[in-house]
Amino acid sequence: MGQIEWAMWANEQALAAGLSEYGGPGGSGGPGLGEWRGPGHFRNAAGVLVCLLEYPRSKRKKGSTMERCGQKYLTAVVKLFGPLTRNYYVRAVLHAALAVPAGFLLSTILGTVCLAIASGIYLLAAVRGEEWRPIEQKPRERPQVGGTIKQPPSNPPPRPPPDARKKQPEVGG
Repeated sequence: MGQIEWAMWANEQALAAGLSEYGGPGGSGGPGLGEWRGPGHFRNAAGVLVCLLEYPRSKRKKGSTMERCGQKYLTAVVKLFGPLTRNYYVRAVLHAALAVPAGFLLSTILGTVCLAIASGIYLLAAVRGEEWRPIEQKPRERPQVGGTIKQPPSNPPPRPPPDARKKQPEVGG
């Protein structure tokens, strides 16, 4: 049985946390409410940051990796920051740091728990030596004309038996 790639699980968990933080109930509130919106805005900003960081999947060591729709655009952004976004130790610390202030609001408890779990899984992935690698698009190879037959056949094609090869008498002539 193959070795588990923990970063794949952490990526899904952190993306769910980011979506929960940004789009969950009890956001920054509706217009016209005269209360302070600081925690809601922090939660929305943290959710967007986590989603932008976690949307591009990492390439698996073995097997194929399904790329998310539109991932190549965010992959370029994540690659731009180099070792800061590629290293899973950094991601573990970032997610743990974002989970602490979000834990003080009851409306963000689901996202906080998901971020804490993702942070732990990323730490495990980092200890096991995993790191984020972009999914590179392979250049498509053009099929070569006549390249499908490697060697010409050495035997002649099969023929029907001699009595079946005799010319059939024409009917209606």
